[in-house]
Amino acid sequence: MMLSPEVLTLFILNALFLFFAIIAFYLSLQIFLKWDRSSTCQVQYKLEKQSFLAATIIKYIFMIKVPLFLFFIFTLDKISALLTGAMCAAGVVDATSYGVYLLILKILNLYIFAYWLVLHREDMKEEEQPYTKMKFGVFLVAFLLLIAEILLEGVMFNAIDIHKVVDCCGVIYSSSSGSYLSNIFHLSTPMLLVLFYGTFLFLLLFYFLKYRYIFALLNVLFLIISLITLIAFFGAYIYELPTHHCPFCFLQKEYNYIGYFLYILLFIGTFQGVIVAFLKASKSQIERRYKVALLFNSLYVLLLTLYPIYYYLKNGVWL
Repeated sequence: MMLSPEVLTLFILNALFLFFAIIAFYLSLQIFLKWDRSSTCQVQYKLEKQSFLAATIIKYIFMIKVPLFLFFIFTLDKISALLTGAMCAAGVVDATSYGVYLLILKILNLYIFAYWLVLHREDMKEEEQPYTKMKFGVFLVAFLLLIAEILLEGVMFNAIDIHKVVDCCGVIYSSSSGSYLSNIFHLSTPMLLVLFYGTFLFLLLFYFLKYRYIFALLNVLFLIISLITLIAFFGAYIYELPTHHCPFCFLQKEYNYIGYFLYILLFIGTFQGVIVAFLKASKSQIERRYKVALLFNSLYVLLLTLYPIYYYLKNGVWL
């Protein structure tokens, strides 16, 4: 098992999260099964007190888990120096068969955790607490995913063999790679750009039409297409190198940590866009989330667009 200080920190935090999450799960299960806001019995009074305790535990777990995801990526990048062949976090992710699944699960959990935090915030605004049963039901699902994430994370770090030569990001993210990722490099540049900017234009259209479910679905599509185009097209302009497509390297100091900024913009924009389909808030609150989603998605598109333009103005050619 690889036990660098960063990995050990992750394990310690996961153990603490697991301990408190089990307590919150027990309380949440009782609240979800027995909650009745209209009841005046002793059981309901007890559940109301337990709901504040459970919500406080869950809130702090999730609030820490969100930035901890960035620390996880930092950890992967840091320990890449210990693996022969790895140049960045990509090599660590690809070092075992669990890395990709863990990364996908962590991203999924980010959205679910953030969704719970929004539900809790909206629930606390109303005297009737309309989201109480729903938010604890969401946590029951989130708890199982959290357990799966913690277990998978332990399995992945345990499976890493520091004596094994791994592929670097240049091999993993290339058209010659035998992985499923190589398929995205077979898409033509015009098709990638049409998908990317076309999806964004549809987002803009349905922002004005206010069809919340279509807008939410488009944000999911925009997230997927954005990651594909970032790897296959825009990444090369960030690196100013036509053969470099790694989605991890621009998290490093050499590229001014621009990757963190890009991913945060994309996460906030798409999350706020998706959340409009799952909240029964006031019209003004929904409108605010529409605007935040469009703002952050627009900033993401604008920032990525500037890289090819800057490269062309600087060199007079396209990659």
